[in-house]
Amino acid sequence: MQINENSLIEDLSAMVRTPSVNPFGTADPKHPAEEAMAQLLESRMRELGLEVKSADVADGRRNVWGRLKGRGSGPTIMLAGHLDTVGVGGYDEPFDPVIKDGCIYGRGSCDMKAGLAAYLEVMRLLIVRGEKLDGDVILAGVVDEEDLMIGSHHFGTQGPHVDYAIVAEPSNLAISTTHRGQMCMILRTFGKSTHSSVPENGINAIYHMGAVIETLQSYATSLSQREPDPLCGAPSFSIGAIKGGEGPSLVPDFCQIEIDRRTIPGETFEIVAGELHGVLAPLAQSIPDFKYELLAPSLNCPPLKTDMTSPVVTVLAKAHETVTGEAADFMTFPGSTDAPNFGCPTVICGAGDLAQCHSLDEYVSIEQVKTAVSLYLETILQLQTQTLAE
Repeated sequence: MQINENSLIEDLSAMVRTPSVNPFGTADPKHPAEEAMAQLLESRMRELGLEVKSADVADGRRNVWGRLKGRGSGPTIMLAGHLDTVGVGGYDEPFDPVIKDGCIYGRGSCDMKAGLAAYLEVMRLLIVRGEKLDGDVILAGVVDEEDLMIGSHHFGTQGPHVDYAIVAEPSNLAISTTHRGQMCMILRTFGKSTHSSVPENGINAIYHMGAVIETLQSYATSLSQREPDPLCGAPSFSIGAIKGGEGPSLVPDFCQIEIDRRTIPGETFEIVAGELHGVLAPLAQSIPDFKYELLAPSLNCPPLKTDMTSPVVTVLAKAHETVTGEAADFMTFPGSTDAPNFGCPTVICGAGDLAQCHSLDEYVSIEQVKTAVSLYLETILQLQTQTLAE
């Protein structure tokens, strides 16, 4: 079966031309961020003859998916990707796809519209093949991966049943079965406002936050020195944003920081929250009127740890060797992804270099996208055969 390079380039170019910037907390129900991309993907899937469905997640933002029906005797395999991209501030003509030196440039080309375009080509080739598979194949586009991952959470709990999934995050076609989890939380300190000319009459919440930050910096250092998980490495902690006060003439009664805690297998919110409360407890003893609040996570993405013996792992690795003639590389994916939220054995493998993600000259190699198509196709064809034989 011959990959249609022109069709692949046309699909990816159309996706790059379709803005789907994540609103990062400022969603407008009248203009859902990913809606144009959802409509484009739906249209392409209908043209292929797939059974197309969608589900509202929040603020008019929809997950969409298409199903290629099998005979019902094999596993359901999902090719999943996110519809949204990061922002385009400082990016010159981000939605104007440019083909140069064998690559396609533009926002989302690498992260991860290349994966969605590859999936469409896989579906086309399966249909051209003309033989009904034993199990179903689902192509899914989910919303909000770049922020709170509400799309994959919704799909994993309320979407169709899936036995195995592949997520085409850019990995240079290396296979990832693991990555650390991510918790994003807000921590607040409280004080008492007064005029800055009489600061002794108030309680400065920013000063209290300063003590918190110093304590948490030591906590971050201690995490880096812990026994690492063999695959995911050590947990980590970072403070990413701070705000508080209303101006120089007022003692601030409020301050908050946004924190990022990367987790390893076995760590839960209860464990992490207990650690944070534990390291902050001495401040309540040493600082008069010290008060703080730790909010529940706005994002709680669990670690990914797919069993290396799972058929989706072993078959994809074998497909890599069949397609490329070389053994597959395995890696722990550096960031957090939708993968753990789908509730089934899932691997990450996609065209593109992670270094290009979120950059101002984002691009992906066309040849690598074509190789990804062949990998996914071979995996789907072999996975059903292997699992039925077991």
